Amino acid sequence: MKVICVIPARYSSTRLPGKPLAMIAGKPMIQHVYERARQAKRPDGVIVATDHEQVFGAVRAFGGEVVMTSPDHPTGTDRLAEVAARLEGVDVIINVQGDEPLIDPAVIDQLAEEFYHDPALMMATLAAPLADEEYHMPSAVKVVTDLAGYALYFSRSLIPHPRNQNVAGLTYLKHIGIYAYRRDFLRKFAALPPTPLEKAESLEQLRALEHGYRIKVIKSEFASVGVDTPEDLERVNAILTAQGGAAT
Repeated sequence: MKVICVIPARYSSTRLPGKPLAMIAGKPMIQHVYERARQAKRPDGVIVATDHEQVFGAVRAFGGEVVMTSPDHPTGTDRLAEVAARLEGVDVIINVQGDEPLIDPAVIDQLAEEFYHDPALMMATLAAPLADEEYHMPSAVKVVTDLAGYALYFSRSLIPHPRNQNVAGLTYLKHIGIYAYRRDFLRKFAALPPTPLEKAESLEQLRALEHGYRIKVIKSEFASVGVDTPEDLERVNAILTAQGGAAT
């Protein structure tokens, strides 16, 4: 089975323009993400997919593999699907977000591993325990699963509503935005029309659920620290500077 990591890296960002090129501990953020993804053992390669010549040039400068994609894609999944169409012979594509410079290579391998064990699996993602301070943060996406570990719903609101406290076996979960897809399913998924719940929550993964597809949710202890704001950038810069600036 051939597995490829694709890192969508859109240049424009409302809250942090030029985000992929933001400097963190002496390197552009996209380089940190790329180097960490390269440390994963299961993928056969890592590709950055961008819509901007500056990002393309930056990746080439540090020796990374990069492809140009259309600037008109509304979502990262659409950008990913364009790349998937070129990757004949690839079985599984893992979408590593370009704003996750602290991504743990082990979680990439954890996702890939699921596809080796389950030939019927089409799509998988990660979830970690939800911190108390994230309960009412819309930016922290929550997920609930069935007893087999498949997603029932994703929401920016707290789910389930805590009407009954101390329910045995209940853990509040935060969705971690890294996805893995069978290549053919990814192309099908990107072509599906947007759905009402997806639009209401502004969560693209709900499109798969509303169209009747299952998403396996792999539980992890990985504490995601994405970069969406200048404050996030400062926080991650401090962490990586303290680590010497190198991928670990």
